[in-house]
Amino acid sequence: MKTIPVETTINGDSTEFLCQPDESLLDVLRDRLGMTGAKEGCGTGDCGACSVMLDGRLVCACLVLGVEAQGAEVETIEGMANGEELHPLQRVFVEEAALQCGVCTPGILVAAKALLEKNPDPTDTEVRYWLAGNLCRCTGYDKIIKAVQTAAAEMRSA
Repeated sequence: MKTIPVETTINGDSTEFLCQPDESLLDVLRDRLGMTGAKEGCGTGDCGACSVMLDGRLVCACLVLGVEAQGAEVETIEGMANGEELHPLQRVFVEEAALQCGVCTPGILVAAKALLEKNPDPTDTEVRYWLAGNLCRCTGYDKIIKAVQTAAAEMRSA
């Protein structure tokens, strides 16, 4: 099968890669570009473990073809921290024990960041609704919701 060249921006950096026409963006990120933050939980877009932003939209990278990143802007969990400083969401998730095994965490963090960019003061119900596409088997969602709310409050006051 012929490989296709793709030029895109990932986490603010211009990036070029070759991929197969049927290769998912998740596989490109993990296998070709070494960005292993997004995880494959289900491969069908049901769990949200592979959530990334594509041109400002929250998507499951397992359902997007790598070639669809042509000319697009992709944001992954790897781009969330500012150098050595964690994003407030990342820091609060650690401080409030809102994570356990780490499979779902990157997708939840990307989704939560997308929510707070659209709505910096969400209610508990809005957070739960927004994160409904992200499944976690290890921890209760209450800690996750509380961590998002705490980070949102910190970000608003900063």
